[in-house]
Amino acid sequence: MTIDQIMRSAPVIPVLILDREADWEKLAYALVSAGLPVLEVTLRTPQALNAIRAMKRVPGAIVGAGTVINERQLGEAIDAGSEFIVSPGLTEPLAKAVIASGIPYLPGVATSADIMRGLDLGLDRFKFFPAEASGGIAALKALSAPFGNVRFCPTGGIRPDTAADWLALPSVLCVGGTWFYKSEDGFEGVAERARGAASLRG
Repeated sequence: MTIDQIMRSAPVIPVLILDREADWEKLAYALVSAGLPVLEVTLRTPQALNAIRAMKRVPGAIVGAGTVINERQLGEAIDAGSEFIVSPGLTEPLAKAVIASGIPYLPGVATSADIMRGLDLGLDRFKFFPAEASGGIAALKALSAPFGNVRFCPTGGIRPDTAADWLALPSVLCVGGTWFYKSEDGFEGVAERARGAASLRG
């Protein structure tokens, strides 16, 4: 799949920060069966790589690695079976390494200079991050205007009650959200939140 196809697979990508051990296969199943097949597992915790391996066993799951910030992490993510890569920013060394690997890539941008640097590298699909702290919807509208073919996945500070507003923007294909998995509740709560997000359309 291309990064464009991945971004169009569901309106919301769960951004998963997994801070303790759990049945990752069941977590992935809860999300995918509720209508959210694209799962971003952030490489912020020791559990992340094993979680990617487990989640990939779920039919229909498209599992990627987030918070990839260097080539070592890129290699680890690919070895774990990641199907796409997300980074919080855009640097030339990492971008070139991801492009050379052939894996779909969604780098983070927050300014027009970031976008132009990405375009120079042949990229036109970006994560707008941190979305709310970078000026919110008004900022992304302004950033989108000069770049008609660029599309975004805003992530960072987006909530269930604001996701639809972001998805209404023509330049937005999907949004990223961190509100799905709470280690203190069961997978039915995850599925319920996922069903609500899957019903959102711009």
